[in-house]
Amino acid sequence: MSWRELLPPWLVIVAGLTGIVLLCVSTKDVPVTPLRTKYGVVLDAGPSRTVLFIYNWTTTKTNKTGVITECSSCVVQGPGIFNYSDSPQKVGKSLDTCLNQAQKTIPTEQHSQTPLYLGATTSTRQLNLSHPTFSDDLLAALTVALKSTPFDFQGAQILSSLNKEVFNWIAVNYVLENFFKYDWRGHLVPSGKGMAGVLSIGGASTQLTSREEGNQAPKEGVRLQLYGRTHDVYTHHCPCHGTDQLRRRLLSMLIQDQRSAKTVSNPCWPLTYSQEVRWQSVHAGPCAASDDASDIPGPDEVFNITGSSNSSACVTLVHSLLNSSSSSCSFLTHSLSSAVKPSQTRFLVISEAMDFLRKSVPSPDLGQAVDKICGMSVKELVQESETSLDVVADYCFVTAFIFHLSTKGYTLDFDKSVQTAFREIGDPSSGWTLGYLLSLTNTIPQDSPGVLKGIEPGVWSLLLILFVVLLTGSFMRISYRVMVKENSFSNRNSSVFDDN
Repeated sequence: MSWRELLPPWLVIVAGLTGIVLLCVSTKDVPVTPLRTKYGVVLDAGPSRTVLFIYNWTTTKTNKTGVITECSSCVVQGPGIFNYSDSPQKVGKSLDTCLNQAQKTIPTEQHSQTPLYLGATTSTRQLNLSHPTFSDDLLAALTVALKSTPFDFQGAQILSSLNKEVFNWIAVNYVLENFFKYDWRGHLVPSGKGMAGVLSIGGASTQLTSREEGNQAPKEGVRLQLYGRTHDVYTHHCPCHGTDQLRRRLLSMLIQDQRSAKTVSNPCWPLTYSQEVRWQSVHAGPCAASDDASDIPGPDEVFNITGSSNSSACVTLVHSLLNSSSSSCSFLTHSLSSAVKPSQTRFLVISEAMDFLRKSVPSPDLGQAVDKICGMSVKELVQESETSLDVVADYCFVTAFIFHLSTKGYTLDFDKSVQTAFREIGDPSSGWTLGYLLSLTNTIPQDSPGVLKGIEPGVWSLLLILFVVLLTGSFMRISYRVMVKENSFSNRNSSVFDDN
């Protein structure tokens, strides 16, 4: 039996018509983005050291913003760049080791596409205020050194306090997965969670950064486009309300209140801890409270201040200090306004004292935490902490300061898991580097996508059904013809035998 007999002409016609239909079906171009890894290098030029961070992300973005992970980091050997103000020509050389490491880590073909940025923070900012020429020379030397690298140099700048806190806010909410989360399939989906605020307690000032609801960008803030959404973020900056400055004002207040005593008692210091303090050291500079000059000690007068470890007295003292007329920071002295919605905004505190608090005190109640910290002896503080005694001695005072904020309507996040998650970005003081690069990915174009031809799912389903019916009909037709031929052949053989 020939194939011509099994494949009737009408089946050939149907197959031809099917081919014509396939040629006539409309197709569309389907862009396919090649999955590649991109890199970014950010240097955090802090007060005591400079750290180089290398981040990477895939070229497939989520609503125009990259999903970034830290690739590696390198601590620059030597002091912070602030210390090179007398010899700026040496500052570029100090970065060579870390820059070479970055060139080895990042593939050579990616060097020219890798953004490189240096942000100088507190010390350089202060240097710029006191000696602008020195800071300009430092930045010029850094610019020459960084431009000589094969990377895409974005700038070497003094990072303003506002920008640093905004970048910190981005980093915190990114690490806490407030922008998006991974579902059970590993796909990125909106998290549905509210944005956290950031309370950053530094040495010279305190900053409160949070998202503002509304249609207009805040006057003292920025408007961000991240993961397809608009965020109006504002920062309240409180100069003279950092831990160092508040400590000076506290000691100044104690000395004036107990001037007649030979030994001044400080309820915020642990028992047996004491210091000899010169009046000029706590009552000088722009942050000093303005008092009647006739009623203050002489600049060289020395006072012996001894800790008395009294948590309730320390809290009262901090309340008095922050509620005094000399306190110019409104968000510390007045209850939180309804615009910030304290019931919906929780604030993560960036402070060494808060880290120590989470590690040492299991209770999430800040009032109990103050009692616990302020009741610790010098020996216990030193054993629990890895910092110097002069730093941990002020933890009671800083904790009382944080507790004061909680009484003003701020919801402060005490959860240890939150701090653990935030520690994933490394040193919290360098968190701004991640935030900077996340915002930068919005301006970095994606690779040009490839194009594949595709058809609509409905048309594809119809064609699939047509082919199945065609194949089924063909097999059935062939089977039928085979059976007919076999029956015919069998009947013919039977006739032959009957004739015989």
